[in-house]
Amino acid sequence: MEKILEKMKKYRINLHEIPELGYVEKKTQTYLLQEIKKMGYEPNIICKTGIYIYLDGGSEETYGFRTDIDGLPISEETGATYSSKHKGFMHACGHDGHMATLLGFMDYLRGKKLKKNILLIFQPAEEGPGGAKDIVKSGILEKYNVKGIFGLHLFPKLEEGIIGCRAGGFMAKAAEINIVIRGKSGHGGQPHLGLDSIQVAGKILEGFNLITSKFIAPFDPCIIAIGKIEGGTIRNIIPEVTRMEGTIRTFSTETFNFIIGKIRDIAHGMELSYGVKIEIDLAEGYPPVVNDKEYYSILESIVNEDKKLKFKEIDPEMLAEDFGFYQEVTRGLFFFVGTQNNKLGYVESLHNSKFNFNEKVLENGLRVYIGICKKLEILE
Repeated sequence: MEKILEKMKKYRINLHEIPELGYVEKKTQTYLLQEIKKMGYEPNIICKTGIYIYLDGGSEETYGFRTDIDGLPISEETGATYSSKHKGFMHACGHDGHMATLLGFMDYLRGKKLKKNILLIFQPAEEGPGGAKDIVKSGILEKYNVKGIFGLHLFPKLEEGIIGCRAGGFMAKAAEINIVIRGKSGHGGQPHLGLDSIQVAGKILEGFNLITSKFIAPFDPCIIAIGKIEGGTIRNIIPEVTRMEGTIRTFSTETFNFIIGKIRDIAHGMELSYGVKIEIDLAEGYPPVVNDKEYYSILESIVNEDKKLKFKEIDPEMLAEDFGFYQEVTRGLFFFVGTQNNKLGYVESLHNSKFNFNEKVLENGLRVYIGICKKLEILE
């Protein structure tokens, strides 16, 4: 195991230096192919920059293990000796660690006899536009009869050594919403001759607050957050056009659809009441990550039996993850691997220019993957 851990550290450092955005992970793909072939595996290209490896265990059942491979458009400020060589880009979400974990898992599997099949997926574009959707569309999960899929994410809100997870709704469905309110311009001293789009925007915000506080059960978490409102030119002119931009987060498709219906009802009411015209543009993002209850129980037992790890059931996270696309077509489990280390200063959040972690935590994800193989009798 020590040799594998040393390799994982090397993988992480090398990959950290070459972050690339979704569907342009060319150097990343080249590096991964090189290391995978060194292990004696036969990799396959999928979705332009993705890779998959199928290990035949002579069974009708296949279990998938997935990592994301893309970086973010963030200028690194960690000060690490292995900082990004790509100016303006960084692995600020731990995908370098995710890839290193899956490579280490592959190294562990070398020479092992399988009782069931394994599909290993190196997926592009998790940060956007959602490479998991394209992987699913490719039909690869159906082709290999994938009965379950597993994934992990490094998580600085949890301390090192902690594995965090939750059964059912775990991470949110996300969507972007843009609203344009078209009124009528006029002089601020003659408000009756105009249609004030900013005033209507305020009414819409009130309506959004009512949706989440009065129409949805308190135990069904959801968010409608408007982060940008833009309208008007100068202080004494009634603004003709006001634009609103925001995000919607829920843990169920039903709740999401209900919210969208209510938003459209509010917009229609504003049009009738105030004479404005309202345009709504909705960009549906990732589906919610909903963890299989049986797999969750298996994960809990694996961690509780491991003297090096601790298990924690955590609250749902309003963060989004495209792993939910896999769970729309097969059972799945997604879990967090804690990276917080106050002594070493590894406390920054994901998507932060100073996010970093101790490579020793990669062993924790590897131990869980091995445990899953044993519990599901994937290995002989």
